[in-house]
Amino acid sequence: MTDEKTIKEVIGKLFAGIEFEKEPEGLYDPLRYMISIGGKRIRPTLCLLTYSLYKEGFDPSILEPAAALEVFHTFTLIHDDIMDRSPLRRGQDTVWKKWNEDTAILSGDVMQIDAYKRLAKAPADKVGAALDLFSKTAAQVCEGQQYDMEFEDRQEVSMAEYAKMIGLKTAVLIACSAKMGALIAGAPSADCEALYNYGYELGMAFQVADDYLDAFGDEKVFGKPIGGDIINKKKSWLTVRTLEKTADKKAFLEAVDLPADTPEERVAKIATVKSIYTANGVDQDAKAEIIRYSERAMEAVKDLGRGGAALKDFAEKLVGRAK
Repeated sequence: MTDEKTIKEVIGKLFAGIEFEKEPEGLYDPLRYMISIGGKRIRPTLCLLTYSLYKEGFDPSILEPAAALEVFHTFTLIHDDIMDRSPLRRGQDTVWKKWNEDTAILSGDVMQIDAYKRLAKAPADKVGAALDLFSKTAAQVCEGQQYDMEFEDRQEVSMAEYAKMIGLKTAVLIACSAKMGALIAGAPSADCEALYNYGYELGMAFQVADDYLDAFGDEKVFGKPIGGDIINKKKSWLTVRTLEKTADKKAFLEAVDLPADTPEERVAKIATVKSIYTANGVDQDAKAEIIRYSERAMEAVKDLGRGGAALKDFAEKLVGRAK
């Protein structure tokens, strides 16, 4: 299989050389901007990793689909940032903030179309299955985002509902990425499904870690303001777990509803909610949940017979920051 360093170099070259249409600039400049500010490139990296378990070397028939996964993910971020009113992404202005909402919506739309164009460059005998997998995943991501928005208008959400939401919004695209590489490489269907399950469980761990870091992370490392979920009254894993545990649900709900119109109010609200999290041990519960999902991810591929060390290393690097 291809080593991690080589995959990282391939990913770097892939996105350094990625091109979009030149005109109209107002439509395509936001795409170039979002790709240029980088990211962890989790999904294309995982795609190339699982591909390399079955084939050596990379050509456009896998590189373009791998790029498609990141382009699609980036499209979802452009639109999510509008809905969440997020001013920063990876430490930089979000597209709607740098340009405007209309531009962000339209540029996001064309970015999704670009993802399909790249995915269609998969090998002819695999493109049908690849498109089916990708299209199902794309719809599921939208379903997850809808649940996420609906939860904002509810006082309480069960952990089962939350898990379903993040499974759709986050985990399925990471699962798709893991399966996509193996599928295009011609791996047996049982291996493809095992890798899908690995990616799904890892995606669940990743989202819980993201929720944890939104409250307890370092803004410079996290890439966006700490406490965004608290300010926006998002039903994060921390919120759902606190409502399960706290003996004073009324006080917690009142803290969640505190105003955050001024910088001072935002700071106070974040501090108040975080103090309730820690008083109920929810920060530590989140870390335990991340480990549980990570272990389930490795359990899914225990009989794969290849790539165990590489898959474990990938999982650790993805969620280890929050353990």
